[in-house]
Amino acid sequence: MSAPQLGAHVLTCPTRWSDVDENGHINNARLVGYVQEGIYDLFCHHATAVRESLFPSGLLIARHEIDYLEQLHHRPEPLSVRLSVERLGRSSAHVVVNVCREPLIYMRARTVVVARDRESGRSRKLIQNERRFLARFMAESARGGGARVDAPPAAQPSAPPPWVPARAGGRSRRVGRAGGTGRRRPECGASAVRVRPERC
Repeated sequence: MSAPQLGAHVLTCPTRWSDVDENGHINNARLVGYVQEGIYDLFCHHATAVRESLFPSGLLIARHEIDYLEQLHHRPEPLSVRLSVERLGRSSAHVVVNVCREPLIYMRARTVVVARDRESGRSRKLIQNERRFLARFMAESARGGGARVDAPPAAQPSAPPPWVPARAGGRSRRVGRAGGTGRRRPECGASAVRVRPERC
C-alpha cells in the first residue's frame, strides 16, 4: 500500500518470515527486493502514472548503490519504503530509497532508473509528462524553487600532530592526541559501527 507524502512516495511493505536468514535478520538480498518493489510501485502503479500511461514499456535499473545501516528483524510492524527523486537526467531518474521502520532507517539505496524503449530494449529520452510526474517527488531545493540554505562555516583545520622519529629499522609514525597513531585500525573481522542511528 502506498501513501502520499510531500516530496516523497511511500510504500508500506510487510516483512515475511521467509525473508529471515540463518543469522536471524532480514537477508540483505531481500532488502534490495523492497527497494525494487518501491520503485515499481512509483513508476508503474502510481495513480498518475497509470492514468497518463507513463513508462509504457517499463523501465531499466542501471545502478544500485546501497548502504546497510542497521540490522532489520522480522516484526509485525510494516516497513516504510520511502522514495524521493534526487535529480533527473535525459533518460534517467536518480532515486533515493530509504527503507524504514519508525524511528530508524535500516537501509538506503541510490538507484538510477532508466526509461525503456520498446523496440530497441534500450534507454530512451524521458517525455515531458514523465519529467513533470517525477519532479513532484523532488525536494524543493532540487527543483530550484526552494529557499537557499547557506552551508555552515567550514571548520578550521587543526595543526597536524607531530611526527615521531623512527626507531632503528622502523618507520616514522604520526602521533594522535591520545598518544597513539593518527589512524586507528579496526579489529580483524569487525565492521564499522554507527554511533548514532539515522532516523526515519
